[in-house]
Amino acid sequence: MSEDKSLEKLKAAKEKWEQGSVQKTLSKAPERRKVFTSISDIPVERLYTALDVAHLDYERDLAFPGEYPFTRGVQPTMYRGRFWTMRQYAGFGSARESNERYRYLLEQGQTGLSVAFDLPTQAGYDSDHPLSMGEVGKVGVAIDSIEDMRVLFDSIPLDKVTTSMTINAPATVLLAMYLAIAEEQGVPFGKVGGTVQNDILKEITVRGQYIYPPKPSMRLTVDLIDYCFKEVPKWNSISISGYHIREAGSTAGQEMAFTLADGIAYVQACVDRGMAVDSFAPRLSFFFNSFTNVLEEVAKFRAARRYWAKVMKERFGAKDPRSMMMRYHVQTGGVTLTAQQPINNVVRVALQAYAAALGGCQSLHTNSYDEALCLPTQEAVTVALRTQQIVAEESGAADTIDPLAGCYFVEAMTDRIEAEIDDYIKKIDAMGGTLAAIEQGFVQKEIQNSAYRFQREIESGERVYVGINKYTMEEPPPTNLLKVDMSVGGVEAAKLKKLRAERDAGNWKAALDHLREVSQSDENVMPAVIEAVKARATVGEICDVWRGIYGEYRPKEFV
Repeated sequence: MSEDKSLEKLKAAKEKWEQGSVQKTLSKAPERRKVFTSISDIPVERLYTALDVAHLDYERDLAFPGEYPFTRGVQPTMYRGRFWTMRQYAGFGSARESNERYRYLLEQGQTGLSVAFDLPTQAGYDSDHPLSMGEVGKVGVAIDSIEDMRVLFDSIPLDKVTTSMTINAPATVLLAMYLAIAEEQGVPFGKVGGTVQNDILKEITVRGQYIYPPKPSMRLTVDLIDYCFKEVPKWNSISISGYHIREAGSTAGQEMAFTLADGIAYVQACVDRGMAVDSFAPRLSFFFNSFTNVLEEVAKFRAARRYWAKVMKERFGAKDPRSMMMRYHVQTGGVTLTAQQPINNVVRVALQAYAAALGGCQSLHTNSYDEALCLPTQEAVTVALRTQQIVAEESGAADTIDPLAGCYFVEAMTDRIEAEIDDYIKKIDAMGGTLAAIEQGFVQKEIQNSAYRFQREIESGERVYVGINKYTMEEPPPTNLLKVDMSVGGVEAAKLKKLRAERDAGNWKAALDHLREVSQSDENVMPAVIEAVKARATVGEICDVWRGIYGEYRPKEFV
């Protein structure tokens, strides 16, 4: 009763303040805008008070770090024990060039590797395929065979460094190569740690680097998850990705809702395979974006963590607390970077990294300031890594856990985003699940509408974008940009020709024939893929086996 009276008193005091001090000020100096909204178009009130979080129950809604529902973080001590993994996404040109960049970053204090593959590799084509022309090594490293993977990780001990690989449709092939290299180094699979993205649903929805239709794609995804659970226990067998959903134009709430919907689909597919939820769920991981609106970003991370815990406990009956923990990697917002006044991107990335730290991420990549112009130069990537190190060591964000908890605005925004997630999940469930929602174009249209709304705000000047629609200036053409030598395609093609001439043709053919047989059965394909890469089969050759069995996906067009 006393609490109710206190809130009534606060409500009356707030009304008095609004009618008195606020109105007096507004009569002399109006506010900058009639309506304030977050970057995701969520209305932002003038002031938040205890009235906005009156419903909050600490034990039910927040609890303590490391305890259900994990709103405040997945570990009891979070960064007071150790910082998040500083994992800079990198890769370009040949395996040798990328290996040199990785070793440089490790020398500068990076604590984990993150591999960017070129588009041909992501699409399951070898470097000498006609469709690969002009794209080899351009946006990532070209990996065609186990020979390239061996060079990529030359002098990098795979039992000491964890590696994240951003690869999806051919994820099984690239992980097989990585495991084969670990074996060559004498590293048991049980000591190999890292993550493979392996998220085909978001490729179909927004990114477009799919190969096979959804059903066989899901089969390959679940095969990899099942194999890693049994054989590579420290490996995160999928990184369910909201990053690209946000890059495509979604709001913060949509990023979380559609990513969790994908997560639900993967968990259900594993359960349908006969896997016990607590056997694989502790190794699921997520991958999110971080934009510049710090408070909204912090709130979305907290909301998603809480919602996922409830999904795993209530929907899937998980008993192991680790199954309910949302562990996630964050990358700062690539789409937020500007080619105009690129040094401004240093500030944007710093704010985005700060939001990720305040929100409780497990690993982080900070974009380089020149990425709107070129692949990151060594100077720019060093500044990006130093940004993480300054946030970790100097900002104080890592000294206490969930420092913005109890902030009226952050708690209200957390609730608002969680409610938006729940609303979308219910709509998707009513459509028959994630695949059905994608096939109906629901997810794609929601993202497109949000992207259009945001772009219209920029073009009209309603939302300020510094250096783009306000505070613009004339600039000289950029210099010292990193350019990939176009000769890399020819070099890679020559290496492939040599590989095919020197490998044991009988062994190679037998391995691909065995893979073809296994892929048409219910048997897990991973052992056969490892056998094929050891026989020096290429990425394109293995993916072509599946193209021959499953066909290629051609999505519907939605108006």
